[in-house]
This record gives sequence, C-alpha cells and structure tokens, in this order.
Amino acid sequence: MSNHYGPDEFAQGEPELAGKFAGVPDEFQRLWTPHRIAYITDGPGVHEDNCPFCAMPQLSDEQGLIVRRGELAYVVMNLYPYNSGHVLICPYRHVALYDEATAEEIAEIGSLTQQAMRVIRHISGSQGFNIGMNQGAVAGAGVAGHLHQHVVPRWATDANFMPIIAKTKAMPRLLGDMRNALAAAWDNSAHN
Repeated sequence: MSNHYGPDEFAQGEPELAGKFAGVPDEFQRLWTPHRIAYITDGPGVHEDNCPFCAMPQLSDEQGLIVRRGELAYVVMNLYPYNSGHVLICPYRHVALYDEATAEEIAEIGSLTQQAMRVIRHISGSQGFNIGMNQGAVAGAGVAGHLHQHVVPRWATDANFMPIIAKTKAMPRLLGDMRNALAAAWDNSAHN
C-alpha cells in the first residue's frame, strides 16, 4: 500500500484512513464530480454570437423545432428534454436575466406559457407541470446568456428506474413528432 491516499482509495472501502488527514468530519456526504470542472473553468458559456436561442428563429419552424412564434417571444422544443413535450419560452431579444426583460416581453412569455400548458395538457393528458427559469450559469442555466423558461409536463408515472440505474431517460415521442403535434394543436382556438 502506498503512502499517498486519495479519494479513489477512500471510495474503495478504506475510510479509516481519513483519520490520517487534516479536517473536521461533518454530516455531509461528498460526491466527487471532477468532470464538472469544465462548467466552472470554461466561463459563462454561450455568447450572443453563437447563441442557439438567437439562431433558432432564423430557421424554419421545423428545422428550429419552433412550436409557436409570438411578437416578442417564441416556444421551442428543448433538445435535452426531461419529458416528452418539454418546451422553452424564449424572447427573441438576447437578454440574460428576467429583470432585464421588458414588461411586454414578460407578458408575452407568461401568455405563451399558459397557452403551452393548455396545448400540452390537451394532446398528452399531462397531470401537472414544472415551470421555471435558471438565472445565470451559477444557477444552472445551460444557456446563461439568453433568458428562457422551461415548461415540463408531468404525469404520475413519468419516472422510473432508468435515469437512476442506467443514466437514461426514456422518451416516448420523438422531438420532431412532438413539435408537429404541439404546433398543430396550438392552432385550435379552444386552447389559446
């Protein structure tokens, strides 16, 4: 056994070695995730000149996976959805934070969020929603430079062992198919 002990040795079942190092034990468990250092060292991420939320509206709705276009904001499918039907509501203007958006942008984002909930519920029978925004890279925003609100449909049976055991999320509908279904249902005035 070497005289140098690191996290790997502790992870392999030798926690008694902890007494040989400086530090005060506490109640916290540590999850060592060195692969995440890239998110810290690479800085805030996407800049305006390569922002996907600025680029998507320049494409056709099908190519950009855009469900609905408003005057100041639009609805787009999330490329990395938590559930089928997970959409993002984004202003066209490249603005990072909620308090930097205009009152008109906020009103349209709110209106599109309500409409998205109605349409998603209508076509998929969702029983609830997670709605929210991560503001800034330190708060978990994947695209921190461009404001976007998540609308995630939920069902009582939408979670299983796959994400935990296999790090895999089962998605019952393809993104393009879901975009087409949402866009078609959006045009039905009963849901607006």
